[in-house]
Amino acid sequence: MGFWTAFYALSFYIATLILAGGLAYKIYQYATTPAPLKVPTMPAPTTTGGVVLRILSEVILFKSLFRSNKWIWLFGMMFHGALWVVLLRHLRYFIEPVWSWVVLIQPFGKYAGFVMLIGLIGLLARRIFVERIRYISNPSDYLMLILLLIIGGSGAMMSFVIHTDIVQFKAFMLGIMYFDWQSIPTDSILLVHLAAVILLMIVFPFSKLLHAPGVFFSPSRNQIDNAREKRHVAAWALKLEAPSASSS
Repeated sequence: MGFWTAFYALSFYIATLILAGGLAYKIYQYATTPAPLKVPTMPAPTTTGGVVLRILSEVILFKSLFRSNKWIWLFGMMFHGALWVVLLRHLRYFIEPVWSWVVLIQPFGKYAGFVMLIGLIGLLARRIFVERIRYISNPSDYLMLILLLIIGGSGAMMSFVIHTDIVQFKAFMLGIMYFDWQSIPTDSILLVHLAAVILLMIVFPFSKLLHAPGVFFSPSRNQIDNAREKRHVAAWALKLEAPSASSS
């Protein structure tokens, strides 16, 4: 077993633990944070079904972003939509035998990488050239975009320019999953690609990328507009009211 095999195998284990544990903690934190006020952004739905549709329209279609800025919406949709196709294409490295629908999307996934890169370049240009966005951006915002560009760029190079041994790489990934380590291909471009993926996994739970799960817990999006029909009391306030009610 070579140095790079051990290094990347251990790195993937550590990164997976950090990603899973960090996400679980943040989701728990989001779920247990009280929302003492009714603050749905208007016009807001008046039923639970309406709230579900509203959140889905935000998660899938970026509805509010479309209303706000069409160009940013376009680049955001290009990146996120293509990213999903690319991620689904990568399932072939983690399953055996490969499902038929994963085989079918392989050609689309190769070219979706270019769409993802165009979307990322547009989002990066927005942070650099739009003054009000540049003013509120910090180094971590650029780091996320640069890491994603490295991942997308190196992946495209391996698909169209410098090919790697994907059979051996799949054996390496399956070996990690089943704790039966196999040698990793030592192509430089592959090692850079994997290093960027591992670093992104580690920083994900501590970055603004947490908007992915966080959107589901946003009070301005997940609350029903029923303030006139029903009193809204946060869970912690109910606990304070209970002793008062019993004493009276």
